[in-house]
Amino acid sequence: MGQSRILLWYRSDLRLHDHAPLNHALLTQPLYLIPLYCFDPRHFGKTSFNFPKTGAFRAQFLLESVADLRQRWRSLNSDLLIRLGKPEQVIPEIVKALGITEVYYYLETTAEEKTIERSLERALQPLGVKLKTFWGHTLYDHEDFSFEISELPELFTSFRKQVEKECTVQPALPTPHQLPLLPVIDRGTLPQLAEFDLKAPEFDDRAVLKFQGGETAAIARLEQYFWQQDHLRTYKETRNGMKGADFSSKFSPWLALGCLSPRYIYEQVQEYETQRIRNDSTYWLIFELIWRDYFRLIAIKHGDRLFHLAGLQGISIPWKQDWQEFECWCAGETGFPLVDANMRELAKTGFMSNRGRQNVASFLTKNLGIDWRMGAEWFESLLIDYDVCSNWGNWNYTAGVGNDARGFRFFNILKQSKDYDPQGEYVKHWLPELAQVPTQKVHEPWKLLPVEQDRFAVKIGIDYPAPMVDLFKSAQENERVYNRAIATSGDRRDSKAPKRY
Repeated sequence: MGQSRILLWYRSDLRLHDHAPLNHALLTQPLYLIPLYCFDPRHFGKTSFNFPKTGAFRAQFLLESVADLRQRWRSLNSDLLIRLGKPEQVIPEIVKALGITEVYYYLETTAEEKTIERSLERALQPLGVKLKTFWGHTLYDHEDFSFEISELPELFTSFRKQVEKECTVQPALPTPHQLPLLPVIDRGTLPQLAEFDLKAPEFDDRAVLKFQGGETAAIARLEQYFWQQDHLRTYKETRNGMKGADFSSKFSPWLALGCLSPRYIYEQVQEYETQRIRNDSTYWLIFELIWRDYFRLIAIKHGDRLFHLAGLQGISIPWKQDWQEFECWCAGETGFPLVDANMRELAKTGFMSNRGRQNVASFLTKNLGIDWRMGAEWFESLLIDYDVCSNWGNWNYTAGVGNDARGFRFFNILKQSKDYDPQGEYVKHWLPELAQVPTQKVHEPWKLLPVEQDRFAVKIGIDYPAPMVDLFKSAQENERVYNRAIATSGDRRDSKAPKRY
């Protein structure tokens, strides 16, 4: 006791509260506890479709989160080491320099991260360093399940009912009030976006929220949403809203980087139910956290099949890779206002509502018939709340190739527009060229007569694009393609996953 020198490797767990590696390390009363964050250059390379792997919005949020984590360590008389390099190269150097005896970290789930873990293990083996790994990132601890992950139900509802019946959420671990002093070592500096060939994104005042990375902002957002503004009581009724900060919790960016623990959220919900109200809305927020757990467990169970073209079901659909159509989708120039507004919001802010994501993904796959992995990688590049398991799991599901997919599920964009943006406020917010179009016409601007186009100051095909496809005919054709693939795929599995570095 007291003589260990522990290095704590931070990854997607950028917080002090409810942090098992940190908590366990402190219990050993180490001589030194050295926290480290490594900016891995591989995270700033290109995806298989040549998009920036970590775009400017994601990178900015990450930098803010690491800066906040460093400040929180400094407030407790320590500091966070920051390095730019591959962890399997950086960590052994620190181990040698400081005589590190143990390295603690949270395990990750998918191929790239696991490959790095194995590389680190090999690099440290000759140095005689102990590795201690922890399960994290989820609401439920996998050790509490009555089943092995290999036996994980393929239907979410079956999983949810089983864990709700059999499992208990473990208490969140406390935030430390003091930390051991650091030995003498270069602390390192926070990199600038330019070092990753990225430009600082400009804040667009149309954004739903000015997201600020870090644990401090995460806890403040929860405090505001739950306690100050009392929005949790209506979460289920409002969560599908697309314009405005408080229709939904907006916790996902902080959850994705581990700035906010799902168990901390759970305990705050319990406290809210005791002090304020317990209803469908308070339950529904927990329901969403269980979905998040499920996607992570599915990624563990099925491995790289999550990234295969044929998906988790192994359905060999002849997806298109039409770059002209794909770029229209990315730019928000499809001619369908709900799709275009959401895609322009993503491009300008790095965020999009859950309802928006479902619609734009459905349009890409069910109307354009475009390779769903292109959409998944575009989201990976731009979304500040990118989570590899949830993102790829959701795209599998939307494309109809996921484990819990329900066949050819096509979103009727026109109905969705009228249901979730009945006054056209959201589409006009992001499509100023449609600002003067009346509510009853704004979701189908291609129906405007020439005289109406003059009156409402929008020329279809000039100021705003004509529809790329016929919404229903394109869906019918892609459904025929899908059904043919179902009939011929059988038990075959696509064996080639895209290269993801």
